[in-house]
Amino acid sequence: MRFEISFFGHENIRSLHPKTIEITTEPHLTTNGDCIIGVQASSGCNDLPEKMKMLLQNSKSTVNCTILVKDLTFKVKGQGNDKLTLTNPHDIVIRKSAFTCPRTMATNCDVASDAIPRQMIKTLQNPDTTGIFSIEVT
Repeated sequence: MRFEISFFGHENIRSLHPKTIEITTEPHLTTNGDCIIGVQASSGCNDLPEKMKMLLQNSKSTVNCTILVKDLTFKVKGQGNDKLTLTNPHDIVIRKSAFTCPRTMATNCDVASDAIPRQMIKTLQNPDTTGIFSIEVT
């Protein structure tokens, strides 16, 4: 199953966090949010389709996320987790660890925000830039 979430860039995007990647529906961002790569996202965890939530709540599921910004692409591979609640209305966080909270969408991911190419981050520092966070769960 596949689902796409649109988001916008922000001048404070840093993408330096070594363990997570996050998008948020919130319009504002401080430099403390160093895992956030997009604001004004069209969905938080709570907005994901019910069928996708069921797949994400299975630790045998594979989660492939693709971040698309202009002609740039970045891929992340992770897994579902039977402890996910997927109830946060604002945020989606994918993690390298197995930690879960209402904001967590995938765990045990192969990369975090510090691995995103700096060219993509520089592009996302323009608030007019739009991106797509594509989620595929099998």
